[in-house]
Amino acid sequence: MRDTPRPQGTVGDSRPGPPQLRPGRALAHTTGASGSGSPHRSDSRPPQTPRGGRPSDPIGLPGTTPPVPGRPAFLLLLLAVPALLFALITWQVVEDGPLLRVDERVSAALVHPDRIGGGLSDLGNIEVAVPVLVLALAYVTWRHRRTGTDRWWLPACSAALLMALVPAIVVPLKIWTDRPGTPVVPPSTGYFPSGHTATAAIAYGAATLLLHPVLPTPRLRRALVLLYALLVLGVSYGLIRRGYHWPLDVAASWCLCAILLPTWWLIMNRLADSRPTNSP
Repeated sequence: MRDTPRPQGTVGDSRPGPPQLRPGRALAHTTGASGSGSPHRSDSRPPQTPRGGRPSDPIGLPGTTPPVPGRPAFLLLLLAVPALLFALITWQVVEDGPLLRVDERVSAALVHPDRIGGGLSDLGNIEVAVPVLVLALAYVTWRHRRTGTDRWWLPACSAALLMALVPAIVVPLKIWTDRPGTPVVPPSTGYFPSGHTATAAIAYGAATLLLHPVLPTPRLRRALVLLYALLVLGVSYGLIRRGYHWPLDVAASWCLCAILLPTWWLIMNRLADSRPTNSP
C-alpha cells in the first residue's frame, strides 16, 4: 500500500514570502498583532506598576486600581454600626416602643434566679473587674518601662481614664431613661444601660488589648481573647438569668463598649506612634 503523498507547503518548502497563518493559531502569539509578544503579557501593554510606585492613600497604604475603601472608612463603619444600634435601643426604651414587648417576653423566658446566675453576674462588680484591670496595667507598665518603651506610662493612664468614663456615661443615661427593673427585683428605676456589663466589658477588654501584644505565643493570645469573650458573655447571661437586668439593658452596654474600646485603642496607638521630632 502506497503512502499518502504529503501536501505542498510542508517541511522543506522553500516558497518565497511570509508564512501563512494556520487556522486556529492564537493571534496573540504572532508578531505585530494586537496583544502580541509573550503569551503571558501583551507587548503593547505597559508593564505592571510596581507596588512601591503606586500612589498612596491618605494614611500611607499603597493604592490600588480601582480604588477600594481605605482604613478610615472601615473604622467609621465599625463604629457606626454599634452607635446606630445603641441609638435605636435607647429610643425604644425612652419611647416605650414595641421592641420592649419583645424584650419582656425574652426576659420572662430566661429569668431563673439561682446561684449560677448570681455568681456570673458578680464578675461584673467593680470590686472584681477593676482589680483585674489594675493588675494588667501594672504588668504592662513594668514591662514597657523595663524594655525602655517610649511613653511607657500611656497605657495605664489612658486605660484608667477609659474606666472612669464608664460611670460618667452610664449614670446619666440611667437617670435620663429611668427604666424600671424586672419583676424579680425591688421596684426601682435606672436599669438602662447595664453598668455591670459595661464595667466587665471595659475592664476585661482593656486588659485583654494591653496583654495581647506582650504574650509570647499565638496560642496564649487566642486563649486570652476567648477568656475575655467568655467573661463578658458569662456576666451578661448571669445578669439576665438572675433578673437583675432586661436583655436590652445588656445589649445596649455591648454597643456602648463596642464604641468606647476601639476608639480608646486607636487614640492610644496614635499617641504612642507620634514621636516628638528632635531638632538638629
